[in-house]
Amino acid sequence: MNNWPFIILDWLYPPTCLLCGDPGSDGLDLCKPCADSLPYLEVTCPRCALPLASSGPSLCGACQKKPPAFDAAFALFHYQEPIRHLIHALKFTARYAGARLLGALLAERLAGRNDLPEAIIPVPLHAGRYRERGFNQAIEIARTAARRLEIPLDLRACRRIRATAAQAQLPAKERRKNLRRAFAARPDLSHRHVAILDDVVTTGTTVNELAKVLRQAGAERIEIWACARAGR
Repeated sequence: MNNWPFIILDWLYPPTCLLCGDPGSDGLDLCKPCADSLPYLEVTCPRCALPLASSGPSLCGACQKKPPAFDAAFALFHYQEPIRHLIHALKFTARYAGARLLGALLAERLAGRNDLPEAIIPVPLHAGRYRERGFNQAIEIARTAARRLEIPLDLRACRRIRATAAQAQLPAKERRKNLRRAFAARPDLSHRHVAILDDVVTTGTTVNELAKVLRQAGAERIEIWACARAGR
């Protein structure tokens, strides 16, 4: 891969830590002390990435009782500060540097795998929400992750066909009702192994609904990739 464009950009715009303003390290907008303090997830349910108190062979209770429509999930961080700050700054003030940083950190942690998916599918926004915001934060994060992992980014695999209320304002039961029939997948989906990418997974309702339609369209293995995962 030709790295000259990135070398020139680093020379013109040296990396600067998005959290403290000090010079960044390893080509990222993050200094080493801030990187060392990030709330990385260590022990999670292998099916839904829910943070767990201790490791073990079994799934979390919710996945044992009612397995989700996807096969596995990976989340990089607890949904805590300063990750919450980075995600909110991206989502609500269009701080794109945060998307590049989160995408790079996600790709760095996943790079050693030998069973990477055929495509990354960011969770889509409804057209009205997209026009209002002007961008999709999941797509911006996925651009960097896809480029670094050398995996195709598929922005046409699915779309959000129904405008829904913001999930953060709803209890878990209402979230499921809110997202019912909210997504549609392309009928000629050719990927058999895909990763759905989102910035944050809270209850998992959004990614589960999206996984259902991708499964119906022919996807055989579906993973969830998230920058952060909230606990229950």
